[in-house]
Amino acid sequence: MIGTMPPIAVQRVDKSRLKETDLEHLKFGRVFTDHMFMMDYVDGAWQQPRIMPYADLELSPATLVLHYAQTIFEGMKAYRDDQGKVSLFRPHANIARMNRSAHRMCMPAIPEEVFLEGLKELVRMDAAWLPQGKDAALYIRPFMFASDEYIGVKPSEGYRFMIFICPVRGYYQEPLRVKLELEYSRAFPGGTGEVKCGGNYAGGLYPSKMGQDKGYHQNLWTDAMEHKYIEESGTMNVFFIIDGVLTTPSLDGTILAGITRDSILTLAREKGLKTAERKVSVEEVVAGIRNGSVSAAFGAGTAATIAPISVVGYKGEDLPLPQLGADSEVNLIGKMLDDIRRGHLADKHGWLVGVD
Repeated sequence: MIGTMPPIAVQRVDKSRLKETDLEHLKFGRVFTDHMFMMDYVDGAWQQPRIMPYADLELSPATLVLHYAQTIFEGMKAYRDDQGKVSLFRPHANIARMNRSAHRMCMPAIPEEVFLEGLKELVRMDAAWLPQGKDAALYIRPFMFASDEYIGVKPSEGYRFMIFICPVRGYYQEPLRVKLELEYSRAFPGGTGEVKCGGNYAGGLYPSKMGQDKGYHQNLWTDAMEHKYIEESGTMNVFFIIDGVLTTPSLDGTILAGITRDSILTLAREKGLKTAERKVSVEEVVAGIRNGSVSAAFGAGTAATIAPISVVGYKGEDLPLPQLGADSEVNLIGKMLDDIRRGHLADKHGWLVGVD
């Protein structure tokens, strides 16, 4: 519940760090804006929404999140159009997904109106950090964690919800080399694969490092039961063009319902492209790359938007994929998506939410 929520309290920094920050040369996720949003869940209600200078947290060693990983997060972006207006892209979808994650992880829902108002005010205050350029954005990280201080495996009664912001540019500078992961698993039926919780990512670090040591950017995860069907690529949903059909694995409870994924499918269907959401087998993709029926593959996510895949590694063999031309239908959809975000194309879906 929300209780009687006071207005968002605002404490501004005495001096911005912006002038000392090089926004032309940014490493993704390493530079943070001046302020952050914070709100606490105490005695069954969300309380004290506030914006304050970005700073470190003080936590007890017994804080539950440090031991049992009861934590969830989101990732979204804000963009600037040619008139200088800053807008969030599909924040309602992110808020809804975060609350689905909260339900699965035994955490309280975050009231949408407070979430959105805090988000808009924070971006409004730090909008000057948004770099110039066509690949520039503000990457926004909302997260919630268990804040009770004791040792014991049970849901926390107290929680902290926070939002901070990173100015960013392009995520990947080259097409991706991905490795089909046929031993380790990211998610399993009945687990937490469809939500954004911290443990989903920590468990994939070791097999991902093994792939990186062999020259791959990410793993292409397969199902945990048989390692027969493709699920996701690293931190992204994955798409293939199979016999001319834009194809992506169907959402079955182990795959994150990506907002970029949904946006791409929506625009592709409007453009008249054939699309399919279904099981995609390893055998089908490997054979298709070899015989040419798989003509392209790419990852899709908030950080990278569309990331072309150039190589799929399979049992020690590198299978090269043709690269998408600038005039390919997939890249044209990516351009449509970017044009909507930056105000060059009409936003008929109501995906943009201005912060002014």
